[in-house]
Amino acid sequence: MTDDLETPLARLLDPAAATASAPINREMMQRDRAAASLGLVVERDDPGHAVVSMRVREDMTNGFAITHGGFVFALADTAFAIACNEDEHVTVAAGADIAFLKSTTAGQTLTATAVRRARSGRTGIYDVTVVDEHGEPVAEFRGRSISTNRTF
Repeated sequence: MTDDLETPLARLLDPAAATASAPINREMMQRDRAAASLGLVVERDDPGHAVVSMRVREDMTNGFAITHGGFVFALADTAFAIACNEDEHVTVAAGADIAFLKSTTAGQTLTATAVRRARSGRTGIYDVTVVDEHGEPVAEFRGRSISTNRTF
């Protein structure tokens, strides 16, 4: 691991976020260099539920000076990943969709809240709402998960 990512990786998980699935997700997130480079912070980690926040930086904006949709998607996808990894089986995305509702700009803080809607056998459906610092909806994301035979 490079020195420039050690600090963001160390800060990625808020100690207050520790819950039943936290050991599994903590291990996953400690290796998540993408989340660390984006400055994502896991605020809550419960089985089937996660809250992750991100402060929008200047380098996350597009040519219109608004937050690039890919960064909003990455935030929502990370909350989804934490929520769907509820047990020792590695669970990954089978697909996802996002609807962008409101633009944001550098300096704003976005928060993604992921909630399990259904889980049956190896598959699951999770909804993620992304809001700005005023609680205004920014995006709605739906992720479809599939559990693998791999374990942590």
